[in-house]
Amino acid sequence: MKEKYLTSSILMIRPSNFGYNPETALTNSFQNKPENDQEINGIQEKVSIEFNQMVALLHQNEIDVLIFDDEQEALTPDAIFPNNWFSTHSKTIITYPMLTLNRRRERRFDIIESLIKVYGYSNHIALEHFEEQEKSKILEGTGSLVLDRFNKIAYAAISERTSKELVHLWCEKMNYTPVIFEAYGSQKELIYHTNVMMCVGKTFVVICMDSIASNDQEIVRKSFSNTQKEIIEIDLAQTYQNFAGNMLQLINKKRQTVLVMSQLAFDSLDETQMSLLQKHNDLLLPISIPTIELYGGGSVRCMIAELF
Repeated sequence: MKEKYLTSSILMIRPSNFGYNPETALTNSFQNKPENDQEINGIQEKVSIEFNQMVALLHQNEIDVLIFDDEQEALTPDAIFPNNWFSTHSKTIITYPMLTLNRRRERRFDIIESLIKVYGYSNHIALEHFEEQEKSKILEGTGSLVLDRFNKIAYAAISERTSKELVHLWCEKMNYTPVIFEAYGSQKELIYHTNVMMCVGKTFVVICMDSIASNDQEIVRKSFSNTQKEIIEIDLAQTYQNFAGNMLQLINKKRQTVLVMSQLAFDSLDETQMSLLQKHNDLLLPISIPTIELYGGGSVRCMIAELF
């Protein structure tokens, strides 16, 4: 069952090579490097448990999860985050250019072919050739783009992983309006992905406004006002330390709206934030993935590729 703007069907990749990725750590300050070999050796087992528990919770809450196994030989430590290399939109599937070489190996055309066969996508927009140009341009899927599918607006925080030029090109192809801004991480670097500092739902937005450059905040607020979104603000600590911006609104088979987030994010919410989120969602679904967050530098939303 699907609605036009929310889905009850998602895709996830079961990890086989998960670990700290030194290539992506250069632009992702949310990652943490293991301190010793003993710590490294325990990561994969913990991540497998967390992944399976997440899938079970989603199933219990009547969300369909299509699972593909990571390819052992590919050596892709971030394969657990598939939303960065493809996205789906009604009759269209899009594949994206990725910044680092080992993340480019995540693109699986067996998966694309399978999705086309099952869901009948008639249009494939392939953008990955932009990473091969002399001066590569990068756009990492719904990590780079936080989509207001209800109003056809694409929010994008510009960074090494999010090319302003490609945001505009994507919006032209998909008939979306771009809202582009700068946002900063804990080390004052351009924040690596937009979806770690904001989440757009049907009637609300969760956002760390304090992370956005002061001269860009008004354009973002105006867009929310024009689309009648209630703004639920989170602070810098919740964003950088608790992944509270990395949420996703789904709809289950009972037609209930389900807001998924990590347990870490859920536990960081104050009473006002919790009350506002409950006002806009039938269910809040916290999922515990501490190992994935600690070493991967991504959270629950990053692990989910929506299927429309």
